[in-house]
Amino acid sequence: MLEIFLDTLLDALKIFPFIFLAFCLIELFEHKFSKKSKKIMEKSKKVGPLIGSSLGLIPQCGFSVFATDLYITRIISLGTLISIYLTTSDEMLVIMLSRKVDISIILRVLLIKFVIGIICGFIIDAILRKRKKKLDKVNYSICDDENCHCDEEGVLVASFKHTLKILLFIFLVTFVINILLEYKGNEFISKLFLKDNVLSPFISSIVGLIPSCGSSVILTELYIENAISFSSMVAGLLTNSGVAIIVLFKSNKNVKENFKILGLLYLIGVVSGITLHFICNL
Repeated sequence: MLEIFLDTLLDALKIFPFIFLAFCLIELFEHKFSKKSKKIMEKSKKVGPLIGSSLGLIPQCGFSVFATDLYITRIISLGTLISIYLTTSDEMLVIMLSRKVDISIILRVLLIKFVIGIICGFIIDAILRKRKKKLDKVNYSICDDENCHCDEEGVLVASFKHTLKILLFIFLVTFVINILLEYKGNEFISKLFLKDNVLSPFISSIVGLIPSCGSSVILTELYIENAISFSSMVAGLLTNSGVAIIVLFKSNKNVKENFKILGLLYLIGVVSGITLHFICNL
């Protein structure tokens, strides 16, 4: 139990800089940046999915947390958020490298996630572009919502307080999840997978949605141990965005929208997994 506690604490500390940076940026946008600066950021949304997919490939769940905070305040688009979620791999890359997995397999996984992230991101933004005016009316403010005194305390102090609140929530939820995974997770989940079965992506995509870096570890390890197929692993890794989902449900008050994002991730993971299943078996 102590080991789980320490591992969870270490994981939380790893993403602290990303969360703090995100809140600092949000504070600047809410209190310091001019309208002209905001317009520049709005225009950058057109290439957001490309930038998001590139950043998501970095083996950390910090960028997905960062993106979640920026999406809630509508600094980035939904397409950019989804592209980052889809390309986020958490511990997958580190595990594969440490286990000396063939570099061609690693590059294949990264390329597939990158391409799917870009395509889905641009498609989502294109579909929602007609609703742009409606979406722009959203004026969520972290400071107003949490009734803090950011103008009096300054950007750094206010950002630090926001970061501690969200980090504590992440730690508590992740700690519970890690306990379940430690005592029942691997054995239980491995029995659920139907290797080389077209239905397997349905299961792996659900596992990927578990808001913990541990889910990417399980999926990667199961693939390395030949317990699941390549397509199943990719499907699960596509839906896995680390602890970002926890942040989304904690900070975004639109619960209906949160479940839509969750459903969209799951749908993309399943469709991609099934498509890869047929391609790999041609």
